[in-house]
Amino acid sequence: MAIKHSIISLLLALATTVLVSCGGANESTPPPTYSSEQIEEIEQFATPVKQARKRLTELESLLKDKRWSDASSLIHGPLGGLRREMSYVTRNLLPQDQEQAQDYAKELFQDLEELDAAIDNESYSQALQSYDRALSDFDNYLGLLPEPESEPSKTT
Repeated sequence: MAIKHSIISLLLALATTVLVSCGGANESTPPPTYSSEQIEEIEQFATPVKQARKRLTELESLLKDKRWSDASSLIHGPLGGLRREMSYVTRNLLPQDQEQAQDYAKELFQDLEELDAAIDNESYSQALQSYDRALSDFDNYLGLLPEPESEPSKTT
């Protein structure tokens, strides 16, 4: 009988320990968000990246006109520092967004390398496919960036 009481006491103590350790506060921690200072800093780093996205659209007409040299110059010139600029932006994103941003950036640069190779081979169809994928990956990357807070309109 004493053994049964000891076993029951031990089981109750174990159950109590498990319940107490598993039962946390009802408060849930909100997901991490950007402060206005972080958004401002990201926006500052993102400005040259967004400008590069606009410049990338110039490639379409160069490809259609088969101006291979000009297309290559655009990739290696104005878009040449894009990798560095995107890495600055990515490092300032929230941790849960950084990995996805790195993946999109990696895909974008693979697309640009394939585009560059297609331009070297003067392969219009390959170049256009790589260009379309690059635009898509670029837009996916930019979609991860926080939107700057709009200032409330002032009325007088």
